[in-house]
Amino acid sequence: MTDKTLPFSRDRLEAIARDYPTPFHIYDEKAIRENARCLLKRFAWNSGFKEFFAVKATPNPFLLKILHSEGLGADCSSLPELILAEKSGIHGEEIMFSSNDTPADEFKKARSLGATINLDDFSHIDFLDQCCGTPELVSIRYNPGRRREGGFIMGQPEEAKFGFTHDQVFEGLRKLQSLGAKRFGLHSFLASNELNPQYFVDTAEMLFDLAVQVGKKLDIRIEFVNISGGIGIPYRPEDTAVDLSVVSDGIHAVYDRIIRGGPLHPLSLFMECGRVITGPYGYLVSRVLHIKDTYKKYVGLDACMANLMRPAIYGAYHHVTVPGKEDRPHDHVYDLTGSLCENRDKFAIDRRLPLIEVGDLVVIHDAGAHGHAMGFNYNGKLRSAELLLREDGTVMPIRRPETIEDYFATLDWNALEQFHG
Repeated sequence: MTDKTLPFSRDRLEAIARDYPTPFHIYDEKAIRENARCLLKRFAWNSGFKEFFAVKATPNPFLLKILHSEGLGADCSSLPELILAEKSGIHGEEIMFSSNDTPADEFKKARSLGATINLDDFSHIDFLDQCCGTPELVSIRYNPGRRREGGFIMGQPEEAKFGFTHDQVFEGLRKLQSLGAKRFGLHSFLASNELNPQYFVDTAEMLFDLAVQVGKKLDIRIEFVNISGGIGIPYRPEDTAVDLSVVSDGIHAVYDRIIRGGPLHPLSLFMECGRVITGPYGYLVSRVLHIKDTYKKYVGLDACMANLMRPAIYGAYHHVTVPGKEDRPHDHVYDLTGSLCENRDKFAIDRRLPLIEVGDLVVIHDAGAHGHAMGFNYNGKLRSAELLLREDGTVMPIRRPETIEDYFATLDWNALEQFHG
């Protein structure tokens, strides 16, 4: 079981909402820092261990600077994410650039920053070499196909668009070496929101075995293996969080069996977790606008799926708390909705909650990753603010809410006046 508590009281949250109108996302700095330290401590047995925070999960430079100060790097997948890392003081091999269908300007930016480029496709080898040259250090993303089972979000590996086949890994490394690459890594991205710790142990074992095969067949020494991210979080109270000590101990045992004592030791272990770092420590705070009673009872919030789309696109569960009413009987059944012209614009369906009234604050848990980042402007909805709950209890705005002027900023009104449809 997972305790779904809040780092603030109802009164404190009401005070915050007076300064920063709802809806907004708010992140708990203290908990995020402690969580990052815990991850690094768990894997301290590997001298080269590095966690590259998945920028796509929560692309805010204030959070990136916090995590970088704790020793984390950045996993980037686009030009804006590379710039976010750069602006946050993250450079060189502290950046892992893992993209797919990559434009030339993104490879060029990654090269200029000295990032480790993780290639997604065999054809990208020549493309990279032609647009900005082959770097000394390069990584290859491996897709094992039918050798591994997939999950709900990612699907089966053989149907995923990511990565090299088994044979292409060897062919690709050989070609990269001929183009001047001297240092090599292996990467695999297979799971998303996976709660089985053994899955990550098996991924590490798969990559350790592949690294050994590469050494024997190509006489190439793999410098690191990157098991990527995908560690899930307990969105439901009845879920159990992934025990990182079980993951670490399992990988440690596999490392000792396959790598230690051989030519690949010491081999660095990398990860690219996002969700498990910030996910449980971010909250979407909204206020109740309307109560609708028709065939069901609907609670209409001032947030919508533009602020958190996971429930709509995945049917994902997010726990809901009504601050100040935690101890009241959960004897009412509601759908919690937003105002989009989409019937799937719901944060919760048939959820048992205490009596809710217009004006109540509602907190949606576990919105610290893939929440604000996945926002959009359908129906002209504006993306909300992001706030940081500092370690001293103060609140700092780290992204202002969008305005109507922002929404219209890319339109040319002058041209419109001259346009005759």
